[in-house]
Amino acid sequence: MLKLKTWGLIVFIASSAVSTVVEARDAIVLAKLPETTTALPVGEARPVWGWVDYCRRSTGDCAGGRMAARDVRLDGRVWNTLVDVNRSVNAAIEPVTDQEHWGQADRWDIPTDGKGDCEDYVLLKRKMLMERGFPRQALLVTVVIDRQGDGHAVLTVKTDHGDFVLDNMRDDIFAWVKTGYRFVKRQSQEDQNRWVALDDGVQAPATASAR
Repeated sequence: MLKLKTWGLIVFIASSAVSTVVEARDAIVLAKLPETTTALPVGEARPVWGWVDYCRRSTGDCAGGRMAARDVRLDGRVWNTLVDVNRSVNAAIEPVTDQEHWGQADRWDIPTDGKGDCEDYVLLKRKMLMERGFPRQALLVTVVIDRQGDGHAVLTVKTDHGDFVLDNMRDDIFAWVKTGYRFVKRQSQEDQNRWVALDDGVQAPATASAR
């Protein structure tokens, strides 16, 4: 009986030590993250046509209705997953315009053939993160104006450290305030088929580039 108790104590101590190491590692990773940012201001906006058209062809991805808002709890594991998904998708997809790809000005789709433009990168990253257990309400398709003044799409991830951006033009992940973009609109956390305005007075071009 004494041996069993001793062994149990050893297991407990070992488990505690592993937990302490993991927590310390996460603390180091979080210390390297951008500082906590405030949430983007929001208002009502019309849904983006590309998303509406995508939903007509992919009804399963757009179902579900209204849900309670959820943010991701950011720790070392979560951050590493975000970085891995962002970089792997950026490396795997060949950037092409919708006109080159589909023969039409604007079409959103999962890039199953390894080609796509910015919205397609976003849809694939969103899909992969949901498959890894991230809540849909924290993964928001977002329309921005980039530094060249062109329309662009990115994936905004809502976390308890603020809003971070996964971008096909950058392998590193930035807080939204560090991107240099003008934020126009994005999906609502509560309803992916409802969109909210992020920057009144800024109008995005009708289509986004393949960059």
